[in-house]
Amino acid sequence: MLIPLLLGLPLFSGTMLLLGRPARGAVVAGTLAAAGTLGVAVAAAVERPVDRVPLLAGIPAGFAVDGLSGVLVILVPAVLLASLLVSAAEPDLRTGRFHALMLIFAGAMLATVTSTTLPPLLMAWEVMGATSWALISYQLDDPRAARAGTVAFLTTRTADLGLYVAGGAVLAGSAGTMALADVATLDGGWLHVAIGGIVLATLGKSAQLPFSFWLSGAMRGPSPVSALLHSATMVAAGGYLLLRLAPALDAAGWAAPLVAWVGVATALLMGLVAVVQDDLKQLLAASTCAQIGFIVLAAGTAGTQAGLLHMVAHAAAKSVLFLVAGLWLAALGSRSLSGGLRGAARRHPIVGTAFTAAALSLAGLAPLSLWVSKDAVLAAAATTSSGLYVAGLVAALVAALYSGRALWHVWQPAPTTGTAGPTRLARSATAVNVVLAVAAMGAGLLALGPEPLRPQPPPHAGELVVSAALALAGVLLAWRYADRMPDPAALEGWLRLEPAARRWVARPVLRLAALLARFDERGLARVPERTGRAALALARRTDGVGERALDRAVGGVTGGAQALGRAARRPQTGRLHQYYAQASVVFALLGALAVLLIAVR
Repeated sequence: MLIPLLLGLPLFSGTMLLLGRPARGAVVAGTLAAAGTLGVAVAAAVERPVDRVPLLAGIPAGFAVDGLSGVLVILVPAVLLASLLVSAAEPDLRTGRFHALMLIFAGAMLATVTSTTLPPLLMAWEVMGATSWALISYQLDDPRAARAGTVAFLTTRTADLGLYVAGGAVLAGSAGTMALADVATLDGGWLHVAIGGIVLATLGKSAQLPFSFWLSGAMRGPSPVSALLHSATMVAAGGYLLLRLAPALDAAGWAAPLVAWVGVATALLMGLVAVVQDDLKQLLAASTCAQIGFIVLAAGTAGTQAGLLHMVAHAAAKSVLFLVAGLWLAALGSRSLSGGLRGAARRHPIVGTAFTAAALSLAGLAPLSLWVSKDAVLAAAATTSSGLYVAGLVAALVAALYSGRALWHVWQPAPTTGTAGPTRLARSATAVNVVLAVAAMGAGLLALGPEPLRPQPPPHAGELVVSAALALAGVLLAWRYADRMPDPAALEGWLRLEPAARRWVARPVLRLAALLARFDERGLARVPERTGRAALALARRTDGVGERALDRAVGGVTGGAQALGRAARRPQTGRLHQYYAQASVVFALLGALAVLLIAVR
């Protein structure tokens, strides 16, 4: 019963809130549902239940909580609960619609991480994409938010087609169960088709290159949505699925190196994008792409435990950063580091301290959590390729740069003119961020705890020292030159990925669609019309000939019948002696015929 309760509680509660739209009590109902889900998640992680029910044509829907999914099962409702508690400080988010969408979103992620077969995974994957669109576009009167939600939805949906291709390949190449465990055992071409589809879908969902641009627009959504989406749900879903299918990536041969290099390239390039952003939420979004890149790198180098550890550490840190950014946006009305957020940490020292702890952890500063998890990922990369390891070290240095630059701005003295006094923040929101900041600093200790989080191979002491020195140097360098860093237009515009996608993907697709529409209108659509015209012309031509012949035939039959009728009427004179004479002639003829027949015999 644990798995139905784990999935059913957030999904059912969210559906009821969405249908009911209560004017009051939405905050309490949503928070209680999230807290209940967290309690069930802890029990499920301990008990590790397995469930399997028939679905379609003998294909089962399988769910299980194991060492890998058990970590995410706790992480998702924990971040959900924190996000809902902080969102209560914003009046616009105290609605049934918001809490319903957040619960359904988290429930879909829980179904994703516990699915052991592809059909329920596909269903949850779709629900997660749909609710993310609704949450990003939550502000109905903001056309830019609506456009951002649409871009995110269409981009991820385009990549999601790969998961359907993978499902077809698994169905064709396996025993019909469509189990995720069967992917690595597929034969020949089915394995490569399935892995290719899965890689496409996961890179799109996790905003890895070249799909990263959709995450920039997603910042139009409320900050609690960003905290949940970036830390523990949708963006993390692709990385989780790659970690789950790491053996299949190795089995395909080409897939593991491809995934690893895409991950490290994203960590490096999107880290550089984050360095030059003035909008705090844009900086955090680009850093999410970069940090998820480390998780993807771990999946491509068989570092499943390291990737999972990094996912937990990053979720704890990023949830604090987004939630604090949302509080500052509500209180100060600005997301600009050089503008309204300058000195924000001084004006709100408690959440400023929480922000600092999470940012230093994100920078990989020793002995904080991402220092350990990042080095565990790099240790796995070093066993595969020295090039991956070096590129990963450079990406780690870049992470320290963007984290240090954000800290420099928020701790600078606030402008003395044109700013209001400190705004009092909700105590509950402040307390939540303090708790999450403590978790962000200490999450690396999980490497010494449960077996699924113990990285194999562990990082060497020399590697830990080198990365700690680079992180410290990066933070100090950013602090020294934060206001003098170059900002190339290409980096500030997210490598111009969205215009490139419009130019190289959207425009050709639209042109192909227009060409097909023209062919349909001028070609296919005219086939019935031309066929009809030909049929009418043929009918007109055959009408005269056929009708005249038919008229003649009918006339001939009619004339013959009339002649027979006239001939038959002649002996019918009405005179009795003539009838007797006719009968005598007939009988005489019959007698003669009988005699003739006898004679012949």
